[in-house]
Amino acid sequence: MSGGRRRDEPPHPQHHAVANGGAAGRGSVWGKALRSDSAWHDKDEFLDVIYWFRQIIAVILGVIWGVVPLKGFVGIAVFCLINAGVLYLYFSSFQQIDEEEYGGTWELTKEGFMTSFALFLVVWIIFYTAIHYD
Repeated sequence: MSGGRRRDEPPHPQHHAVANGGAAGRGSVWGKALRSDSAWHDKDEFLDVIYWFRQIIAVILGVIWGVVPLKGFVGIAVFCLINAGVLYLYFSSFQQIDEEEYGGTWELTKEGFMTSFALFLVVWIIFYTAIHYD
């Protein structure tokens, strides 16, 4: 075993922080996300917040659309407007960031959009089918 770590040696503590997704720093990220006009030194942190807010919105709207029951293009169009609109208001008014630092308004608006759209469709279909399908 040349140059390798022996099997009986425990891994270094700093490797655990990366292996578990960096759980030690999550509280501060979400704290900054919920405070107005926070300073974002790490651009990827802010993009992660945008991504996960989109997923939360997708689940909430998917449940609402499935229960109400909305159908067709109107449901999809309203989801797109709400999803893009809420996130635009979040990063432009609530966080007041400079969009140009992140590649412009369009880059922030589309960050994680297709993933949230797919999640929205899955949740919408599951709830609609479970509640309204005969």
